[in-house]
Amino acid sequence: MNGGVGVELDGLTVQFDDFVAVRDADVRIEPGEFFSFLGPSGCGKTTILRTISGFLQPTAGTVRIGGKDMARIGPNRRPTALIFQNLALFPLMTVWENIAFALEMKKVGVAERRRRAEELLALIALEGQGQKYVHELSGGQKQRVAIARALCAEPSVLLLDEPLSALDLKLRQHMRSELRSIQRRVGLTFIYITHDQGEALTMSDHVAVMREGVIEQIGDGRTIYDDPASAFVASFVGENNAFAGRVSAIRDGMALVETAVGSLAARIATAAKGRLQPGAEAMLFIRPEALDIDAEGASDEAVIETTVVGEEFEGPNLHLQLEHRSGTRLRASLVNKGAARGASPGTALRVAFDPAKAVALPPGALSEEE
Repeated sequence: MNGGVGVELDGLTVQFDDFVAVRDADVRIEPGEFFSFLGPSGCGKTTILRTISGFLQPTAGTVRIGGKDMARIGPNRRPTALIFQNLALFPLMTVWENIAFALEMKKVGVAERRRRAEELLALIALEGQGQKYVHELSGGQKQRVAIARALCAEPSVLLLDEPLSALDLKLRQHMRSELRSIQRRVGLTFIYITHDQGEALTMSDHVAVMREGVIEQIGDGRTIYDDPASAFVASFVGENNAFAGRVSAIRDGMALVETAVGSLAARIATAAKGRLQPGAEAMLFIRPEALDIDAEGASDEAVIETTVVGEEFEGPNLHLQLEHRSGTRLRASLVNKGAARGASPGTALRVAFDPAKAVALPPGALSEEE
């Protein structure tokens, strides 16, 4: 198995007639890294993947794999393998024949092909399944066979275009762990495309969040979630309560923002430092899990007066739908520790938060999928 190599995108732009699918993307992916491009449909993430693979040519900028410029190098000559969303397994071939297809194209003998297929079947925990046909496999097994087939080509970079999107929730969650485990064992560079935030945050070393062809932020999962660089990232990655307002004061890295629900304090996001000043418009974000229904002892700048309008019991969590008298809706998420109790609609509820766990950013477009 080849070791993973780094991938660099310098000023990558991909344009179709008047439509710019990707604009001026700069990305550094380290050898052996699990890197995800995350964003809503149509944001340009698949375009980037196909440009790395060589199926699309950049309008401007450079793709380098292992330090080598990929200009004028076709997809069949690049050290990459691409797993499509529909997997594209061959139904008339056995599992082992599917896996060893790349070797068959290279005229490798049957015995060697079979040996290599058996090695990869062991890697993906499907020993003894080589004689089965694709229709005899479960959804998760098909995913693993597609991965093994790609690995058989001995790429240095594995490209995955939303390979788990067709699976049900439990299998998708199981396959996240499986995929990450396989990546760590083989040591290849994985570049993963998804619109599922849970997938990106769970599996990736680093994530690039995209919107309308532009990369809004690159960081590890915790940074993306806890310290978003834009209003879009804050609203797209996970749930967030968003409050528009105007900064009334700045002190010790915190902003006091006048909003429709009152004057609220929040930490200034790293990307917003120096950009938020008194009098400036701002967006303040508070995660539902950061809201506490026990407001005893909290300062006025960290309390919101609300009324309960509904609740959703999800098993491990209880979600309260709340409304401020201004008409502003918000959501609080409580962990079910065995006796989760909500509140009846119409109940007045003061919710509090730690200002260090809220974040203030300049105003910007919000995700339509929030």
